[in-house]
Amino acid sequence: MSTLLKATDIAHAFDYQLFSNVNLEVKKRESIAILGRSGSGKSTLLHILSTFITPNQGKVELFGKEVYSLPKDDIEAIRRYDLGIIFQAHYLFKGMTAQENIEIGTILSKKNIDMKLIERLEIAETMKQKIGELSGGQQQRVSIARVLSKQPKIIFADEPTGNLDRETATLVMDVILEYIEENNATLVLVTHDESMAMMCNSRYKLENRELVGF
Repeated sequence: MSTLLKATDIAHAFDYQLFSNVNLEVKKRESIAILGRSGSGKSTLLHILSTFITPNQGKVELFGKEVYSLPKDDIEAIRRYDLGIIFQAHYLFKGMTAQENIEIGTILSKKNIDMKLIERLEIAETMKQKIGELSGGQQQRVSIARVLSKQPKIIFADEPTGNLDRETATLVMDVILEYIEENNATLVLVTHDESMAMMCNSRYKLENRELVGF
């Protein structure tokens, strides 16, 4: 099965309509970027696609299964083993070392830390340091290493390079895209940075309550 993610006629609103009639299909080794102004609903759409918000309308299929019709335990298993979520905030445990933080992800998914990935992200020298001793950029790369070490099939990334300088942001995107290619995985990226979006295979803009390719 080459299609890992399919969204059909997705609509969602809070106090006002965020978007409607959103249709999206993402295959193995494909990376897509979703751009849009602040408040357009980019992050909400990402949370819908990644099992965390049930849409008002439409359906989301992950790995050929309609996810919001699955039992809660099945959804939890998909999150644990098959999905990787990268947020702009790190959500790291500050009292632990970088290595211990990464190990949490690998223990939950029953994987091993990939030291080549650690080297590629240029954080090998931080492994024994406490998170509170690291720079913001180092913390973000540790967070990304924790996600990729789970070996997810789909990576959902919400502004993963927003706090990074241009050189480090490009390095991070290169590593994520290499992972996608080598592991037959998929990337769904939400970003305001058009240069990062241009590194993906396909680009969409969320505007006027619609998702439009460009």
